Amino acid sequence: METYNDIYLRVRRSLRTAGIESSEFEAKFIVAHCAGRTREELLAIGSVYATDSKIKEHIEKSLQRRLSGEPLAYVLGEWEFYGIPIIVNKNVLIPRNDTELLAEEVIKILQRKIFSARVLDLCAGSGCIGLAIAANVSDCRIVMGEKSEEALAVCRANMLKNNLSKNITAIEIDVLDSPQSLLGTFDVIVCNPPYIPTEDIGSLECSVKDFEPNIALDGGEDGLDYYRAITTNWKKRLKPGGHIAFECGIDQAESVRYLLKKEKFTDIKTYKDTQGIERVITAMLV
Repeated sequence: METYNDIYLRVRRSLRTAGIESSEFEAKFIVAHCAGRTREELLAIGSVYATDSKIKEHIEKSLQRRLSGEPLAYVLGEWEFYGIPIIVNKNVLIPRNDTELLAEEVIKILQRKIFSARVLDLCAGSGCIGLAIAANVSDCRIVMGEKSEEALAVCRANMLKNNLSKNITAIEIDVLDSPQSLLGTFDVIVCNPPYIPTEDIGSLECSVKDFEPNIALDGGEDGLDYYRAITTNWKKRLKPGGHIAFECGIDQAESVRYLLKKEKFTDIKTYKDTQGIERVITAMLV
């Protein structure tokens, strides 16, 4: 009979043999998650024999899913973003550290405002950005818009999971359509849109192109379709003096800045991620 430490070592060995560099980190996550424990608790029960066959079966199935190339976040069904747990599945993108920079800059903008602000989170997906904002700026009101019904279901589940439904509404919105006037106007529009050029989708890592939703990746021929739609059509939903904030892909910042300038946005600022890539752009509508 195996102890939890035996199981952890076996899972780590399997992941390492498969060429997964973060095998130690991932093995702890898988075993702890399947056992219903934190990683700290797993360490404490390492010498305890694993007698529950359902837990062992869950660990084995999760291991096999990971070995097949499925991202760890989908295997676990949950991922942390800006300090809050986010439910994830194949219908939504996995929250990335790069996107935390976008949330952080929007939070800073909102914290400088002296009134209760309205925020529109477009292409919301799992809702991670809007939820991070709501968790850190308690007096704002947020509308999260998402085209995919399946993603909307995940978004709403995350609102409930984090007890953040009070000031958040999640509705179906297709960013490429003209916005309805019934939405009203907003102090901030934030968006992490699909921005991968269509022809580049096939060259992405297998863990992305084979598992994450194409609808959340494909930004059109040059990757800029959503930026064009938002800067031209959705600025009418932004109050004068309101801000817009985008995440963008590698080498896209200059093009996004051009689109913003073309539509008379000012005070355009760019922020680099931890790798020095221009990842986030904010601007103001006069």
